[in-house]
Amino acid sequence: MTIRDVAKASGVSPSTVSRALAPGGAVSPVTRERVRAAADRLGYQPNQAARGLITGRTGHLGVIVPDLLNPFFADICKGVQARARGLGLTVFVSDTERDEGLELDAIRTLAPQVDGIVLCSPHLSGEELGSLGDFTDKPIVLLHRKEPGFGSVTADLVEGMTDALTHLHALGHRRIAYVGGPRSSWAARERAAGVEAVAASGLVEIVQVGSVAPHFDGGVTGAADVVLASGASAVLAFDDIVAFGLISRFTVRGVRVPEEMSVVGCDDIALSGMAAPPLTTVSVPKAHGARAAVDLLCRILATPAAEGEQPPQRVLPTHLVVRGSTAALDRRQRA
Repeated sequence: MTIRDVAKASGVSPSTVSRALAPGGAVSPVTRERVRAAADRLGYQPNQAARGLITGRTGHLGVIVPDLLNPFFADICKGVQARARGLGLTVFVSDTERDEGLELDAIRTLAPQVDGIVLCSPHLSGEELGSLGDFTDKPIVLLHRKEPGFGSVTADLVEGMTDALTHLHALGHRRIAYVGGPRSSWAARERAAGVEAVAASGLVEIVQVGSVAPHFDGGVTGAADVVLASGASAVLAFDDIVAFGLISRFTVRGVRVPEEMSVVGCDDIALSGMAAPPLTTVSVPKAHGARAAVDLLCRILATPAAEGEQPPQRVLPTHLVVRGSTAALDRRQRA
C-alpha cells in the first residue's frame, strides 16, 4: 500500500494524506479521522525514513526527566510515550539524576536526533534555559516548569497547597508543619508560595521545617524529628515520597498516623493509595500533563511561533484526594 492508495480510498490528495498522518499536520479533525481510518483499513504503514528525507523530521521526540526512580516521573514518561505512540512517534528518554550538567548534556545529545523535546521539571536556571537556543533550534516544551520564551504545561500548585491546608484547618489543625523540597526546584518554590499565602491569611500557623531531598530517606528522618518537636498536629510534605519517609519515622517514634499526626503529601503517585494508611495528597495531573505537553510540542512543530510571540503556556488544575492519613484533631489535643 502506498500513500496514493490511501489518498484514493479517503478521497483526498496525497499531500493531504501526508499532513493528516503527520503529528500536528494542518488538516481538519474530520479529514484526519477519515484518512487515518482509510490507512488502518488498508494496512498502510508510513515509511518514517522516507518521510524524514522529505520533511526533515525524524519521527522521534525526546523526554528528559530528573529521576526515573521517582514514580511521578515514571508516570510522566509513560504518558508521553502513550500520546506519542498514538501520533506515530517514538520517544527517547533521558534521566538526568537531578544534575544540571547532565541535563544540559542530555539536551545537547538528544536535540540532533529528535524533532522536539519535553523537558520535565528542569533544574537549570532561567538564564541557562534561555541560552539553549545557542546550540539547538529544536522546540522545547517545559513540563512542570514555567519560563518566559518557552511553551509550558504546569499544574496549579498554589491552589493545591491551599486546598491541602484548608482541609487540615477544617479538621481542627491550627499549627501545621511544612517540609519543603529542593530550593532549585520550580515546583518547590510554587508549593512554598502556596503555603506562605495561606500562612499570611492567618488561617493557620505554619512551621517551616526547611528543604529536603525528594527521597524517602533524604533528610526526612531529621525533618520528622523537627516536626514532632515543633508542636504541630499535622504536616504537609513536598511530595508523596517525602510523606512516606515522615510516616515511617513517626511509626518508629511511636506516633500514630492519623490519630496523633495528620500527614498530607503531593503528587498522588499510585503508591499513595496502597500505603498504610492510604495517603491524603494533592493530585497533580501526570498523564494529562504529559499528553498536553506532547500536543503542545506537536502544535509548535506544525506552526512555530512568530518572532517575539510568546509560546502557549497551559496551567492544569490540581485536586485534593482525601484518604486515611488525615483525621480530625482530638479535642484534648486542641486544648
